[in-house]
Amino acid sequence: MRRARPGDAPRGNGRPPYARRAVGEERALTSVGPGTDFGDRPGEGPAESGTSAPGAGTRSAPGGDEQVLSRLWHVTLTVSGPEAPLKDVRRGLEQLAHDHPFLLTSRYAGDHAEIRYWEEARDLHDAAAVALRLWGEHRSTAKLPPWEIVGLEVIDRQTYHQRVAEGYGPPPAAPVGVHPF
Repeated sequence: MRRARPGDAPRGNGRPPYARRAVGEERALTSVGPGTDFGDRPGEGPAESGTSAPGAGTRSAPGGDEQVLSRLWHVTLTVSGPEAPLKDVRRGLEQLAHDHPFLLTSRYAGDHAEIRYWEEARDLHDAAAVALRLWGEHRSTAKLPPWEIVGLEVIDRQTYHQRVAEGYGPPPAAPVGVHPF
């Protein structure tokens, strides 16, 4: 149970704390709006043009300041290590999905796991830095196995959709949630 200071805003999904999901229950998908600077360039946003997306740029903010634009990046993080009980691996990944609500899907076995999600970041370096910290920062809170990161792929939104359309990229994350390999 989370203890908060009086007056703190509640966290979570808007349900009372006693209305938690049952073990194995799929979480409902909700739409998370992109940042205010997303979609300001060609090839991004709802009216995707199909042209090549430029790198992260800047735009003039009120007052003449430059504001860095963010982009969406598809991240695949692979971790591996000594054999762990499948029940513990699944529970840890489910807790990670609860703590980090942008996870699309996680696949796992007794000695490795793959986590896929979208990250909003200024550039590839920022998205990769966040991804490389994800496992370590949540290891104790989600009770994840003591595995190390053995693979990382970060691709921009346009490249992800191009790969899927051509049939040779990562398949769309159809089964959202935590699943065995």
